[in-house]
Amino acid sequence: MTELAPTAPPPSGRRSEPASDGWVIDAIRRHLSPGLALGYKMAGRDAVEVEADGATVTLSDGRRAVDFGSYGVTLLGHRHPAVVRAVERQLGSMPTATRTLANPAVAAFAVALLDRFDGAFPRLWIGTDGADAVEVAVKLARRRTGRLRVLALQGAFHGKTLGALALTASPAFRTGLEPLLGHVTRVGRDDVAGVEAELERGDVAALVFEPVQGEGGVRRLEPDVMRRWSAAAHDAGAYVISDEIQCGLRRCGPFSIARAEGAEPDAVLLGKALGGGVLPLSAMVATDDLYSPLARDPTWHTATFGGHPLACAAGTAALDAIDAAAVRAREIAARCERELDDLAASRHAVVSEVRGRGLLWGIQLRSAGLAGTVLVDLAEQGLLVSPCLSAPETIRLLPPMVATDAELDFAVDALGHALDEAESVGDDDAARTESGSALRRA
Repeated sequence: MTELAPTAPPPSGRRSEPASDGWVIDAIRRHLSPGLALGYKMAGRDAVEVEADGATVTLSDGRRAVDFGSYGVTLLGHRHPAVVRAVERQLGSMPTATRTLANPAVAAFAVALLDRFDGAFPRLWIGTDGADAVEVAVKLARRRTGRLRVLALQGAFHGKTLGALALTASPAFRTGLEPLLGHVTRVGRDDVAGVEAELERGDVAALVFEPVQGEGGVRRLEPDVMRRWSAAAHDAGAYVISDEIQCGLRRCGPFSIARAEGAEPDAVLLGKALGGGVLPLSAMVATDDLYSPLARDPTWHTATFGGHPLACAAGTAALDAIDAAAVRAREIAARCERELDDLAASRHAVVSEVRGRGLLWGIQLRSAGLAGTVLVDLAEQGLLVSPCLSAPETIRLLPPMVATDAELDFAVDALGHALDEAESVGDDDAARTESGSALRRA
């Protein structure tokens, strides 16, 4: 298959010698994880990433790859110029905060983010990771209601810290750690009656859901289900928390899916792309009611780097850039839906279903082995995607808003080639299946 673009070498001084690349992989193997190193080695064919711009990543051997993965972080691609400039300006004045004095970068980010919710949420808590936002939201719901029980969905993923992990469904992440945070009840993705029955018991603090489950296999919740859940929760005195860490910020169309579809959450959780693909940043926006324990005592839940000025500067610039790219995002989304439907229809022997919306799509293969074959083939061709670790039959596509038509063409061609290869190889090639398993573990 032809490559996306000529593989010109990186700028002078960026090319690594083979020994240097080997040192990187070996250091990761020795000091981080052998499985991680194996996955990186196979995905890069012994090369490592050295530079990125937009949707394109340059490897140490001069090859280029198209990044439609990064687990949702690069919604604006890599090194978006407006975000980089904002960080450079902040770096030149005050990179970190005293935490004793008020910081303008934090205040500017708070106003910019909350303005996009049209007054629905006057309060904000800032963290660095999605699990941070999950933790504070659940703590607030328990503190505010005096209740302990939380409802979470089948297939949910809310993080891997001990508190957030109690809401995460996959046994792969929970085994050997239980019992986790107690009083979490699992409910079905579309089970209105079941949720209502649990709420009627009167001991539920919060219902937590992702409007589009990412890690769980890219599964959308029906708007009517979310609305009915929200109404029932509020009638029962419980709070509604919409985890949009992966699917929000216009990734799936609206800035907030739950709000756009009338679910009236008490808090929306954001992260991943919030730092513009440059710095780690997460946030919980909330009502005055839910937030009131923190309003009374801001030291009740804090994080040393929550509200870091560099991250906040990146976040403010990212919000403007996301708004500016919304039209292009809709164009890419429409093409993704059309092309993926066509691929699925013509490759039904290996593809069982395509799910998603906007710039978040899941291709469900007919087995985990076939998914592993496709994953390896895509990496070899230079298309980087994200597997679903708790739904191993599904490969996730997270194209950035800044993807070019040429990059989309390349991605469609690469997917078609990989699906054809999977069909020809079949589901019994143990070597490729094991390679795919190693990549998914990585």
